[in-house]
Amino acid sequence: MISIDFFNTYLLSIVVFSLVLNFALSLYGLFYRPHYIKKIIALTILSDTANTFAIYIGYRRWVSEGNTNPRPPVIPTTEITPSILSEFVARSVDPLPQALVLTAVVIGLAVTIFLVFLGYQLFVHYKTLDMRKIKRLKG
Repeated sequence: MISIDFFNTYLLSIVVFSLVLNFALSLYGLFYRPHYIKKIIALTILSDTANTFAIYIGYRRWVSEGNTNPRPPVIPTTEITPSILSEFVARSVDPLPQALVLTAVVIGLAVTIFLVFLGYQLFVHYKTLDMRKIKRLKG
């Protein structure tokens, strides 16, 4: 029988491998695809992959009293003792990656909107979004 720790480690390694592959494919699309819209899509995927990496950095798995399921970091009593406080600190997640991801999502949306507007201006000026043709028309 497969243990739950092995299964969790296996799933986490699959997710990390998928994120690394996604990161590599988005870099390929960003640097080697000549169409401007494909570059914007690759940049958006790259941004989402980086945000997911940041979320995994802030993830904390903890085991308490033989329970392997995560619980929310809520203090259950009104009386705070040092043991309750130490358990709360042990199972609460780091809020910094969450705040960074929230900020990155907003900045990523603003950058994507700017790049779409820039693509529109490129199309109006050059009548194409192929970077190779724009380079030939410009030079």
